[in-house]
Amino acid sequence: MKEEYLKNINSPEDLRQLSHDKLNDVAVELRQFIIDIVSEYGGHLGASLGTVELTIALHYVFNTPDDQLIWDVGHQAYGHKILTGRRDTFHTNRQLGGLSGFPSRDESPYDAFGVGHSSTSISAALGMAMASQLEGNSREHIAVIGDASIASGMAFEGLNHAGVTSANLLVILNDNAIGIDPSVGALKNYLTKAKIGYKPKQSNIIEALNFTYVGPIDGHDIPTLIEAFENLKKIKGPRFLHVMTKKGKGLKSAETEQVKYHAPGRFDKITGKTFRKPTGENRIKYQDVFGKTLLHLAKQDEKIIGVTPAMPTGSSLKYMMDAFPDRAFDVGIAEQHAITFSAGMATRGFKVFCTIYSTFLQRAFDQVIHDVALQNLPVVFCVDRAGVVGHDGATHHGVFDIGFLKGIPNLVIASPSCAEDLKNLLYTASLDLKHPLVIRYPRGKSDVEHLDMKFKSISIGQANCLQEGEKLTILSLGKMRSIAEKAIKQSKKNVGLYDMRFVKPLDTVALDNIAKNYKKVITLEDGVLNGGFGESVRMYLAKHHSEIEVKTLGLPDKFIPHGNTDELFDKFGLGVDDILKVIES
Repeated sequence: MKEEYLKNINSPEDLRQLSHDKLNDVAVELRQFIIDIVSEYGGHLGASLGTVELTIALHYVFNTPDDQLIWDVGHQAYGHKILTGRRDTFHTNRQLGGLSGFPSRDESPYDAFGVGHSSTSISAALGMAMASQLEGNSREHIAVIGDASIASGMAFEGLNHAGVTSANLLVILNDNAIGIDPSVGALKNYLTKAKIGYKPKQSNIIEALNFTYVGPIDGHDIPTLIEAFENLKKIKGPRFLHVMTKKGKGLKSAETEQVKYHAPGRFDKITGKTFRKPTGENRIKYQDVFGKTLLHLAKQDEKIIGVTPAMPTGSSLKYMMDAFPDRAFDVGIAEQHAITFSAGMATRGFKVFCTIYSTFLQRAFDQVIHDVALQNLPVVFCVDRAGVVGHDGATHHGVFDIGFLKGIPNLVIASPSCAEDLKNLLYTASLDLKHPLVIRYPRGKSDVEHLDMKFKSISIGQANCLQEGEKLTILSLGKMRSIAEKAIKQSKKNVGLYDMRFVKPLDTVALDNIAKNYKKVITLEDGVLNGGFGESVRMYLAKHHSEIEVKTLGLPDKFIPHGNTDELFDKFGLGVDDILKVIES
């Protein structure tokens, strides 16, 4: 398709030079540009296809970047990036050294706030609006929030506060009835009743919070959007615009398979068909090891419960939800609620497996301490996407969980290195758990193609000696075992290897034996070194075996950027060659 307008738009100011009747042509070009780039390089597709017209109308009416625009969540902001001077570099999106997959204040003045996690936009925009009010500035502050994101507790906290202010705040609900998975909850059911042109007979929930409510309107009708924005600019105080859109609009396969095409990887831009995975991809994903094992255990034990905050497909809890819908719960984007809800069920003797991404577990730190660990409730936290996750970058890497969980009393922290250990830890957790247990496992493929190995109970806190060596041994944690094995195989030295399996409690018996047989120890982890696994090993050996030399390898005290996982390991000294150099030195 030949571009007539998009190629000349390097900023919203260029867009505003066009007449209204040209904007639909811009929308066609912008949508095709997103499809062209994402089909070749990968990324988040469906959400940004659904906001093309909305993006154009926003930048056409509002004086960005002086008017502050926040996208919630940021994966719907590809069109925004392209129209704000990043068209020619957009092909670097989510690649090492390239554009971030989410809005980033470091990247552009048009990115008013960094948004990788959901439901933060209303609070941030309200903070900006109140600051502008104190400065005597009348700029606009716009939060575009999805229908799944607005159901989160933090979004309600922002709405509740905003309703008692005179802030110059516009909240736009991008309602497409789906986040990554279909939206859930009573609010979703309430919104589903609303149709374009629908006029409620009584005050709705938004008006009850003192917002001026407008809508619902068609989010793909640019003239209607422009008219609504111009009218809302004339109204003072907090305002709320309800916009109906279709996720994946413009690509038939993305419209019909919205979960799959949220982030489909590379695909044929004509047919929409995704490309065949490369050789070796038959290995089962760690998330499926969890999901299929939990389903198997749930068939044997009716006390087993599954819980996830809005990630049933990503975490593979979907298997149990389909088989036992009354015992597996998607609670929506509500991490704090998910954990305290799990704690409540655990008080009644149920065996609760709460599956949550490492990066999202950060959002419920207090609940882990106050509602689970303090009461010593045997909730099992199945922490998916632990460690470096790749292209989603700093907002999504699960590199802090060991550091922020390790100091919590009563908490057991395990990090299996293979599918068999993950399966057996889940089995062990289903038996007679006495304490809350964290099982952290990585994103991506495991080491096996099937799960037909028999269940075995794992002793809590027990490491696994994989091979003996002379003078030097590596203590690996989680997925770093495979990297250690490759480095040892290439080394000319006789190096020992322990798969530690547990961060807490540490296997001090194994450490005492190691101190008798080795002079040097390397610890290897895919989390931050500050507060990490290696730090615990170093402290124990320094106290009890001070003659042992310890080298800790992990991630530095900085936010890790986006990029291919192997590239990031190489960049931060955790690749096979890096480990080999340390061994040889």
